[in-house]
Amino acid sequence: MPKLQTHIAFEIPLFGGIPVPESAVVSWAIIVVLTLLAIWLTHGLQQASRAKSRSPQRMLVGFINNFCRDTLGDKYWRTFAPYLGTVGLYLALANMAGLFGVTPPTKDLNVTAGLAIMSALLIYGSQFRFHGLRGGLKKFSEPVSVVTPLNIMEIGIRPLSLCMRLFGNIFAGFVIMELVKMAVPVVVPIPLSLYFDVFDGMIQAIVFVFLTTLFPVGIA
Repeated sequence: MPKLQTHIAFEIPLFGGIPVPESAVVSWAIIVVLTLLAIWLTHGLQQASRAKSRSPQRMLVGFINNFCRDTLGDKYWRTFAPYLGTVGLYLALANMAGLFGVTPPTKDLNVTAGLAIMSALLIYGSQFRFHGLRGGLKKFSEPVSVVTPLNIMEIGIRPLSLCMRLFGNIFAGFVIMELVKMAVPVVVPIPLSLYFDVFDGMIQAIVFVFLTTLFPVGIA
């Protein structure tokens, strides 16, 4: 049971002590890794020769852009691609954190809730950005005015769905792995760890990004 709790890594000695959870520290480490990789992989990229046009970083960016273009259309994909790509990379590393002996930050409900709220702010913020205040409010009464209450309820339902789906899958995988380690501590946990930490972790990252792309379709 103690392993299922959110652990406090340290406290900031301000205002009586501000607890910093382990999930925040791991997230900071992932952010640093992604930032350093981005700086390193994009250094001199504009001057790269055609021979390097199929470099891994170009292929990755192209995959993200094409994914967003196919889902959101030519008009809106540029607005969402940077955010969706960043979240996808963060989730991929966060969900695989167990391979490095640390608890995945997405096992913390606060982390998945924060990601879901960020997605909701982006979605509805873009709705008002593209259509203005009046047009954005009018979107809640589409396709017919009778569904307005349901569209308003979705403001809370959408982020809740994103949050709980990601948290539930990662938390369940973590619980299963801990039970397996207790029952069979040698050999067996290795292939299961590859499944839950790598395969399932990547799947959950893709699912979160994909479901987020479905929501902005309504702003068109």
